[in-house]
Amino acid sequence: MKSDPGMEKSYIISQPSKPFRKQQVRELLLSKANQYNHPSFIATDPIQIPKRFTKKEDIEISAFLAAVIAWGQRTAIINSANRLLTWMQDTPHTFIMNFTESDLKPFEKFVHRTFNGDDCLTFLHALKRIYKNEGGLEKVFKSALIGEKSNPGRGLSRFKSSFFHGDHLPRTRKHLPDPFQGSAAKRMNMYLRWMVRRDEAGVDFGIWRTFDPANLYIPLDVHTARVARKLGLLQRKQNDWKAVIELTQKMRKIDPIDPARLDFALFGLGAFEKF
Repeated sequence: MKSDPGMEKSYIISQPSKPFRKQQVRELLLSKANQYNHPSFIATDPIQIPKRFTKKEDIEISAFLAAVIAWGQRTAIINSANRLLTWMQDTPHTFIMNFTESDLKPFEKFVHRTFNGDDCLTFLHALKRIYKNEGGLEKVFKSALIGEKSNPGRGLSRFKSSFFHGDHLPRTRKHLPDPFQGSAAKRMNMYLRWMVRRDEAGVDFGIWRTFDPANLYIPLDVHTARVARKLGLLQRKQNDWKAVIELTQKMRKIDPIDPARLDFALFGLGAFEKF
């Protein structure tokens, strides 16, 4: 990715000849979080997809679909998400509530990586059920995660089971994470960060006020994991749910109120600065 948010403020970090001290790590992460948690970040990130909308339900639905397909090159993710929204006439909530089977014809040929037309149709039907009968995504996530503050992985597994309550192909289940099957649940943690985190900088939305941002978990990907290990914040070798818990616990020691803010620092250092 050529564009680098906050590049004018960026500086090159030389590789340390000895391990970082805790205070050095804290200062670095806080500085980089401020640098990358900035509106300029939006231009290169899939969060630009829901930024097109102001209606709560439009934001939730477009963000959820963008997060579900958020793997691979970010340009491809954005292009694929835009294609979905075009077929929804750029009114995702209205479309979800009212589509007929004939309206779904374009989606049958959708492909993004391993997410294909069959998967897409299953997700659209599930979203229709959730918004017509179950109160929407916020309510369904809340029902799944309630009482799971100490075990959010179980909550995400419950959300997956709830989402796939209707008819679906077994292959489609792989497109939502299950931490108890080894998933780091990066895309759902990213989605929850978008919806829950109250962001004065204006990147994340913070529209789900029934959740506490202090309980968010870090969206762990190859960039954040690599940087975290170099900084001595992550000892676990596998990028799985146990690694997510380990890293998030370290982030809460630095910022107990808004630990997910530090995701911007870890990701920015890894993706933009190749730390």
